[in-house]
Amino acid sequence: MSAPPTRRAALLAGVAALSAAGRPALAQAAPDRGQVLAAMRRATRFMTDKVAYRGGYVWSYLPDFSRRWGELEARPTMVWVQPPGTATMGHLYLDAFHATGEAQFYEAAEQVAGALIHGQHPSGGWNYLIDFGGEASIRDWYETYGRNAWRMEEFHHDLGNATFDDAGTSEAMQFLLRLYLEKRDAKYRPAVDKAIRYVLESQHPVGGWPQRWPHADHGPAYTRFITFNDDVAGENLKFLIMVYQTLGDRRVLDPIQRAMTCFLVTQQGQPQPAWGLQHTLDLKPAAARTYEPLAFATHTTANNLDQLMNFYQLTGERKFLARVGEGLDWLDKVKLQTPRPDGRTHPTFIEIGTDRPLYVHRTGSNVVNGRYFADYRDQKLLGHYGAYRRINVAKMRARLAKLLAMSPEKAAKDLPLLSTRPITLPRFFANQDISTSDLNAVRAPPVEDKGAAAARILAELNAEGWWPSKLAALSNPYRGPGPKTPTPGDYASTHVGDAWDTSPYPVKDGPVGISIAHYIGAMSTLIAYLEQTKAS
Repeated sequence: MSAPPTRRAALLAGVAALSAAGRPALAQAAPDRGQVLAAMRRATRFMTDKVAYRGGYVWSYLPDFSRRWGELEARPTMVWVQPPGTATMGHLYLDAFHATGEAQFYEAAEQVAGALIHGQHPSGGWNYLIDFGGEASIRDWYETYGRNAWRMEEFHHDLGNATFDDAGTSEAMQFLLRLYLEKRDAKYRPAVDKAIRYVLESQHPVGGWPQRWPHADHGPAYTRFITFNDDVAGENLKFLIMVYQTLGDRRVLDPIQRAMTCFLVTQQGQPQPAWGLQHTLDLKPAAARTYEPLAFATHTTANNLDQLMNFYQLTGERKFLARVGEGLDWLDKVKLQTPRPDGRTHPTFIEIGTDRPLYVHRTGSNVVNGRYFADYRDQKLLGHYGAYRRINVAKMRARLAKLLAMSPEKAAKDLPLLSTRPITLPRFFANQDISTSDLNAVRAPPVEDKGAAAARILAELNAEGWWPSKLAALSNPYRGPGPKTPTPGDYASTHVGDAWDTSPYPVKDGPVGISIAHYIGAMSTLIAYLEQTKAS
């Protein structure tokens, strides 16, 4: 599970961030197509030849590769599945292939596929990471780096299964489907079929999906529950619809319908027509990690209401709109009287039965002596998990009114579930607004003239073939289990605890390093420039 909006951002790194190594960005003439292609080839060669490990990637690296990080510090034999990781790079390489037609980029995408297929769980899904060092290596990593990352509870146990959390499995299977469709290369079809079976077999009868599957005999109970957090259900629906659109596989139609219906049956009754991050199999809200209490979640409720409106546009079935208004009324009822200075409008968690905001806190200094708890005090809040959310209820109401004014036939005209013809996937994927936990991935600012942006990016490419950027996150090296007695200091609102906590934390003036998110951002900007010049 990724963290709150302060850590969940668009995948594309802002072009301005590419100058973060300290050099000023100077205005330059727009480059010609040959210059752009040469830079893309050189930067990609560095990634495939110097950075990748057996075709896979983590999130960031020191230039000498002495340390590297995914969501936690990784070992040299590890690659990260969780975006923006290995599959994201595969999407980018396919995007570059589409923009250029050059074999180098397709071959790079195939290398990514090899890493993902190697790490595909026998069930068909993926864990957050893949360790080519084998079972002993990954088990030791979980017992050291994972177990001692205080706030990273999803890494405290090696459950030996795969996860839908943080869109890792979703992005991996979307990429492999996309790669298979590119040339209908039969060697990729078995992995795609395994992924389809994983989504179908893991689905609860009521239609939702657990966070992890197959179910482990040990580990937290919440991993088995119906999961809405991080849009697990929405991501799986997206994949199944892609499968139907492109392969015409009618097996997925009933699972799609059951998944959409699950949103309806889990919406609670009045006076709180809302959702939690997760729900038990008897459809009630559930607690998850120890800083995710039993409560309703305003951002999850808003997302699910948006999804119901999406479902109406997919199907033309009015049942999906029937209670959207109730949910919007509830969101208005529980909003803050005055928005926060940063524009956030709603508390994250709302107590069941009272509509009172719940706020989460922590005490202690590391995973050994620390704990999380919730109460009604909006002081000394967590730094790594947002206590408030920004929800535009008025915009959602306007959308609902527009849909209600449409006939079902008009609302769902020519949309995927009513189409009888195969639908071509978008040419570009890596430039989509994908949520991520990578602190190095920042929301892209409005891009200036694409020619000027491309020129600046080319100027920032260094002699070795990579774009230097100051890393925005670091972590403490593993030094053993933490002390049972809290280390002096106030860790209530920090991202990291004491020196024994291996959780990542933001830094204002980090070392210059290699960032996958920045590479993707730069390449996507260059691809956009190529598309613009092609059209002109």
